[in-house]
Amino acid sequence: MMSFEYTTNFWDSVEKLQNLDMSDVLALIEENKARSVSFPENLLLRHLQEIDKKIGEEQLAEQGELEKKHLLVERYEKGDFFIAEGSDLPYIRDDMASMAHPLFALKAKDIRTIRYEQNDVKTEISANAEYGRATIFDKDIWIFAISKLMQAKFEGKEISNVIEFSAIEFFKSTNRGLGGKQFEMFRDALNRLSGTRVMTEIETGGQRSASGFGLLDGWEVIEENAKKFPLRVIIEIPHWLYRSIAKDEVLPISKDYFRLRKPIDRRVYEIARKHCGKQFSWKISLELLHKKTGTTDVIRNFRAAINSLCQADVLPDYAIEYDRQNDMVTFINRDEAILLEANQKIIKKLTKSIL
Repeated sequence: MMSFEYTTNFWDSVEKLQNLDMSDVLALIEENKARSVSFPENLLLRHLQEIDKKIGEEQLAEQGELEKKHLLVERYEKGDFFIAEGSDLPYIRDDMASMAHPLFALKAKDIRTIRYEQNDVKTEISANAEYGRATIFDKDIWIFAISKLMQAKFEGKEISNVIEFSAIEFFKSTNRGLGGKQFEMFRDALNRLSGTRVMTEIETGGQRSASGFGLLDGWEVIEENAKKFPLRVIIEIPHWLYRSIAKDEVLPISKDYFRLRKPIDRRVYEIARKHCGKQFSWKISLELLHKKTGTTDVIRNFRAAINSLCQADVLPDYAIEYDRQNDMVTFINRDEAILLEANQKIIKKLTKSIL
């Protein structure tokens, strides 16, 4: 509790209230009810409320600006495309193999050939010289196709590795605009997916695939002649990806994934979803996380990106904590049921140790 000289001049001096919080003022008012000093209680309370409001607005504005750096505007109301009856919905899915391996570029026009080894599996990813490697934003087409196939499976329909869908449905479901530039970018994305070649060994559906493949085996866009407006899209996904879907080797992801503005944020979310999953928390060194993302940024810039993501606190499903001293990153599940279960386990453990 703060102490003051209680004089009439003190209560008239609004500037001195800058060092008080609401609890201080309320305590002073109670204390001075027994005194003969007159003071404007309403003025004090109103001033403190204005201070709190101003600070709150500044903090909200600062947090809002930080969030804008990481989140895209939600263009459409959450529609019913991914809604189906049953558990573990909404029905957006990503395949576990591509979540584990950095198949997609985090920068545009990346034409480098990428080679890496993980768990004794060697992978080489090469790009089309004209379009570059498929980016993590191009992966939206994959996620959309996987989700459509999983929805069809849920509804008891036959599926194949050829998927036909409405272009408008894709744009709206992945939180994209509907302008002409978006349609051009969509065609470029299809070209990048087709032109990106992967040579690797990936185990899916109980089989090990050791061959080269494109991220799309083929595509066709049916347009309206006058405006070149894409009406229908037909894509053919690689057979190993289709096997993953057939064997349910996919994971549900948040619809807010499509609102993540930065490529690194999307990749970090994928890794967290794959490895943390439904655990209470998951810890990884910054160095290993840097490697898993496949980023070309130096570790210093990556550390800054993780710090910014921690402060913005916008990653779907998981909160992030960065331990600078030990250079460790911890992902904490936001699911209330999982948090409650973890708390109950802690209480049970503490009770056992006391007894």
